[in-house]
Amino acid sequence: MIDWNQIESVFLDLDGTLLDLRFDNHFWVEFIPDHYAQHHGLVPKTAREGVLARMKELRGTLDWYCTDFWSRELDLDIIALKDTKRELIRTRPGAEDFLSALHADRRRVVLVTNAHPKTIDIKMRRTGIAPLFDRIISSHELGYPKEKDRFWELLQEIEPFVPTKTLFIDDNLDVLRAAGTYGISHLLAVPKPDSTLAPVDTEEFPSLHAFEDILGYFQPTHEAKAL
Repeated sequence: MIDWNQIESVFLDLDGTLLDLRFDNHFWVEFIPDHYAQHHGLVPKTAREGVLARMKELRGTLDWYCTDFWSRELDLDIIALKDTKRELIRTRPGAEDFLSALHADRRRVVLVTNAHPKTIDIKMRRTGIAPLFDRIISSHELGYPKEKDRFWELLQEIEPFVPTKTLFIDDNLDVLRAAGTYGISHLLAVPKPDSTLAPVDTEEFPSLHAFEDILGYFQPTHEAKAL
């Protein structure tokens, strides 16, 4: 699947790639609409429809990913509410082993996420995986989401990389397309980002069903270097 001799940098998404998207789906689709209705004294069905419609309208924009924006928009403390649900935050099977293998091999491993820095902080504290990255970059630092071409141009300025020698894994097909347009050659899509939902079609991208599929290719290279 991957010729690791050709890979210098590994860029990884967070939610739905390294972490189970169940937390985010539950929080935004179920918990927040219900809490919004209760907090503002609204009919639950009406409140849910309004919140989800607003989210759909903003999908793919930086505001869609911004906890500060939604705190203002809904008059709720989104970060405090996320913290109350932190027990649902968990890594996907094999993610920590994969990160540990890359870290031990001294490849450049960068978390490249649309998650807000405050959300990243909660998730790193919950999972303890922060030390396994060489760098953590949020799209909020650059002012553009990963879906936009400008994001990748700015990323190159602060985290220089060779597109043809970079592996990028994400569950968002629009993000992968933007990365491909920029020139990143090695792209993998996660077909089952939420453990409670059925897999999705990854269309033109190779599917990464399990991190073990990559480790099977990676470990022989790693072990050979150790000999």
